[in-house]
Amino acid sequence: APAVVYIKTLTYVTAPTINGTSLKDRFFGKNSPHRPKIETVTSSGSGVILDSEGYILTNYHVIDDADEIIIGLYDGQTISALLVGKDVNTDLAVLKIEATQLPTIKIANMMEVRIGDIVLAIGYPYTIGQTVTQGIISATGRTRVSKNVYENFVQTDTAINPGNSGGALINSSGEIVGINSLIYTKTGSFQGIGFAIPIDIALNVLNLI
Repeated sequence: APAVVYIKTLTYVTAPTINGTSLKDRFFGKNSPHRPKIETVTSSGSGVILDSEGYILTNYHVIDDADEIIIGLYDGQTISALLVGKDVNTDLAVLKIEATQLPTIKIANMMEVRIGDIVLAIGYPYTIGQTVTQGIISATGRTRVSKNVYENFVQTDTAINPGNSGGALINSSGEIVGINSLIYTKTGSFQGIGFAIPIDIALNVLNLI
């Protein structure tokens, strides 16, 4: 749990214009004290510390288009992060924070992963705080379930909801099996089919970027 972090992103949105004039200016008046400022759009997700010197792995879609990235550590600290690498084809990104001696997570041997193994998802769904859910591995090697160019997902029935993306899927020994990435849903929320990027693939991408 201490190696799984909360990720908050800020994106600054400029007001739309008509003939070069801001819609807000047209409505409120350019010098009106009631004129709203540039909007800030916030979003959130999860990440995993894989290096004690501050390197964090997450999904690319968690930080895509972000102007500012803030990491919330397990002990309550918040630290600004920089995007140091990305691989859109696998939906992975690497962030860096200025910190040392951070807790890390053990790596599972993916050759030993079997359908039916108990797994737990750790992340920050709906910004309510770190949450752990339990399930099993439902399938491995899943493809044609996302827009990623490269797919080889671990499928799980562990509850994964918005905000869990980028968090850890671990086995019963506390070793990370994958990076929780997406769900199959018709409602936008958990319906029993979730997908994680296998950790061996994620580490290969990490080493390349």
